[in-house]
Amino acid sequence: MTKKQSVQATTHSGTATVLVVDDEHDVAELYTAWLGTDHDVRSANDGETALEKMDDTVDVVFLDRQMPGMSGDDVLDAIENRGLDCRVVMVTAVDPGFDIVEMPFDDYLTKPVGREDLLAAVDEMLVRDTYDDHLKQYFAMASKKATLESEKNHAELDAHEEYHEVSRRVEELRQRADDAVNEFDDFEAAFREFSG
Repeated sequence: MTKKQSVQATTHSGTATVLVVDDEHDVAELYTAWLGTDHDVRSANDGETALEKMDDTVDVVFLDRQMPGMSGDDVLDAIENRGLDCRVVMVTAVDPGFDIVEMPFDDYLTKPVGREDLLAAVDEMLVRDTYDDHLKQYFAMASKKATLESEKNHAELDAHEEYHEVSRRVEELRQRADDAVNEFDDFEAAFREFSG
């Protein structure tokens, strides 16, 4: 069974393999308990252990940014460099900076985070994992734009080129997605006309 078939199977059954990474033991245990009611959960309290527990069966990673030693940002880079096919949600008490625009994650949650937030994020990530690469890029970029808009005021946003860049990229990706949908609709209409 390929990773994609596995994800589609887990989406239907509702069970995913989730890795929780947080250097605060109590937080990691709490998230693990919350998620463990619906999913198979692994946990790690540092970056090195997280990478030891990462493999192709992990569907979603909840990753703390601020950890001593190997930071969440370093773990994120290692996941990307290994080519692991999983969705990554950054979970942190640190307000996001404009550096998030270029980081290869799918969503960003600011602590404190509740049980329903985590469960909803897993569901959303499993749905996104069924999308093609273009739509994954679109939703990841739209999440970064929304995160910045929720944490920064208009003057801060307007003053940073990174925000303008993410806005341009979201619009470009949205337009490409719209074009693909229109092409599909045109194809369906032509097929119906031909077969009718």
